[in-house]
Parts: sequence; structure tokens; C-alpha cells
Amino acid sequence: MPDSPSNSAPDEAAAGSPAPLDPSLFAPGPARDARFVVKERWRDCVNLPADDPLHQVEFLHRQMNEEVNGLECSARGLSDFPEADWDIRMWLARQCADEARHALMFRRQLEGHGGHVGQFPVLNFQYRIITRAETLMGRLTIQNRTFEAGGIDAVSWVAETTRSAGESALADFFDSQLADEIVHVRFANEWIRRRIRDDPRELLRMGATMTLAAKAFEQVMGREATEGVSYPTDRPGRLEAGFTEQEVTLAAELARGHTSS
Repeated sequence: MPDSPSNSAPDEAAAGSPAPLDPSLFAPGPARDARFVVKERWRDCVNLPADDPLHQVEFLHRQMNEEVNGLECSARGLSDFPEADWDIRMWLARQCADEARHALMFRRQLEGHGGHVGQFPVLNFQYRIITRAETLMGRLTIQNRTFEAGGIDAVSWVAETTRSAGESALADFFDSQLADEIVHVRFANEWIRRRIRDDPRELLRMGATMTLAAKAFEQVMGREATEGVSYPTDRPGRLEAGFTEQEVTLAAELARGHTSS
């Protein structure tokens, strides 16, 4: 396995290391056993190019850990907000089950492609950004309405390209994951809209939460991970997930602008 950038760093050291992550933007990371090497920044992971023979194995390993992050965040939503309404707690419990199933499915795919748990370093940035939010409203805004909404576009595109490459079994798995992601985004959208109707000030709080999350995301990923990277907007998927036509159009415009920048 190629060394990660952090293990081949003389040039980087000469150029100067990046500033440490701002601790005010991040919660502590989740526990991981000795099999895992945990990094703080995207640049310190093994980010193989698409033509590398291990690119898909690395992708499956990364996604497996991100699904575990999703499970952990949803479980924290249950444990940290026991006073929340029963309906939203039930949805979070269902999401825990979905994320656990996804993690196991990614592990089977990883091992089926010759990989193993702990083969590559992992990031737990989603957990650290999401659980930094102090309210359930904030966490659902970041996790479900933002990260998982972006996942609708990404998974839809990956399913299509995987099927075009002849891996129909893997494509079917991504289709099943996509169906779950749409449900996760939809229940959060519905609950968030009810909260805003009850208290319009929640919209301002959402904006403040997203500003901090965006700053944290930029520190972790850097321009090298995000510049020119975007997926086609899955309009039907986003509409089914409870976004309005106006919101979907805006997402598509932002994606086009991001790709051309």
C-alpha cells in the first residue's frame, strides 16, 4: 500500500505544516480500535487516483467508516436528546439500523474486492462536525439535510457508473443505499420544517450552525479535496427527499458553479 502523504512529508515539512484544526469547530472523535489509523485532514489520507488498482478498495473502506460515523451520529441523537418527540426518536432509531446495515454491506464489498478493515487511514470528520452542534435541529441540519443530501447525488452517480462498468451486484447495493438516504433526508426535512413553522427563529439558528460546519469542513478537506469535485444533482431523488423545486434548482446551480470553478 502506498504511504499516506503524512508518511512522506519532507517536502511538506519544508513548505510548512498547516495550522492545527480549530478545536472550537470540532467535537472529540469517536473511539476506534487498534486496526484503524485515524487522520484529521483529507490530505493525510491515502487518496488514490481513479486509475490505481486499489482505488475502489480504498473507496469501499472509506465509505464503510463513514457509514459507521452515520450510525454513531444517529445514536448520539438518541442518547443526547432523550426529551425529543417520540416520532423523531423512532426515525433516528431506524436510521441507526440502516447505517449499521450499510456499514456491514460495505465491509462485505470491501472484503469481496480483496481489502480488509484497517487497510487505509480513515477520517471521522462527519462525526466531529455533526456532534459539535448543540441541538438536535443543528445535527439533523448538518447530517441529514446536508451531508446525506449530498450523498443522494453521489450515490445516484456511483450506482449509474458502477452499473455501466458491468458491476451489477455492486450497483444494486448502491441503489438500496440510495433509497435509505432519501428516507433519512425526507424525515429530517419534514421535522425541520415543522420546527421552523413553530418558531421561525430556528431558521436563523440553522444558518449559524451551517456557517460553523462549513468552516470545519473546509479545514478538514482543503481545496485539494473539493476543488472541481461535484456530482450531477439527482433532481428526482432530492424532490422525493422533501426538498422544494426551488431548493433543488439552487443545489444544481451551486453544483455547476463548483464544478466550473
